[in-house]
Amino acid sequence: MQDLRGKTAFITGGASGIGLGIAKALLGAGLNVAIADIRDDHLAAAETELAGGDRVLPIKLDVTDRAAFAAAADAAEAKFGKIHVLCNNAGVAVVGPTELATFADWDWVMGVNVGGTINGIVTILPRILAHGEGGHIVCTASMSGLVPVGGTTIYSSGKAAVTSMMECMRPELEPRGVICSAFCPGAVQSNIADAGKTRPADLSETGYAEADKRRAAGSNFLHLFQTKEEVGQRVLEGILNDELYILTHSEFLTGVRERGEATTAAVQTHLPENAEYKNTFAMLFRNPAITAEIARQDALRAKRAGDAA
Repeated sequence: MQDLRGKTAFITGGASGIGLGIAKALLGAGLNVAIADIRDDHLAAAETELAGGDRVLPIKLDVTDRAAFAAAADAAEAKFGKIHVLCNNAGVAVVGPTELATFADWDWVMGVNVGGTINGIVTILPRILAHGEGGHIVCTASMSGLVPVGGTTIYSSGKAAVTSMMECMRPELEPRGVICSAFCPGAVQSNIADAGKTRPADLSETGYAEADKRRAAGSNFLHLFQTKEEVGQRVLEGILNDELYILTHSEFLTGVRERGEATTAAVQTHLPENAEYKNTFAMLFRNPAITAEIARQDALRAKRAGDAA
């Protein structure tokens, strides 16, 4: 989507951190923004910070509540007419040794990070397709979905699932005018560490109580993280460029490259190919959206180099 002015964005987890940064960037680009969030205090503060008047609609929403999600989308459409950009951004996290994870830990994180994303897609994608004006879906994954490390099993698994959703949906929906992007940021100054405050009582049993205490007592590293404004502008740039992967931190380059090299090296090239199998199921062996992304990023890199010259 190159022409964003007057369009409407629906952003979950939109009242703080990454979501608020996205809202600020999109509002500045001329979009109306519906910011959906589970916390009333964050919604009130975000509305004040955005200062967007009638172009901002705060909506209280638990993204795991499907009926509430539909009602929130209805409210956004009643206010602005049509939704064009969906940012599935709401997320929570717990980290620690896998053997300490309870069913409740798994169910809470997956319910919000994966289930909430699914709810956004099922609720809003048909509405975007119905108006026929095109649109963009950005799902906040994480560099943890691309460079997973020990101690982050639940979180990284969910973020990898979100990344795959966008990779699968992109070639399916792009010909119909809907671009799909996986937003994979590194560390951002956000409130995700406080997500436990909204954890449902029926999912409160955690194996990470001690790990959470130690993490809270640790050093404050926020000064090392990117700001919400920086990542918000990066998402806007990714939307304008139709990028499949919207990445932020250059520090992850080695990890991303090594993962690609490791999976490439593991392909059993010493075995002969079955030509009939390859021809019959050709659609399984490469994703044209990923191929196109290589060319897109090469062109963007060349443009940046030319601009800097």
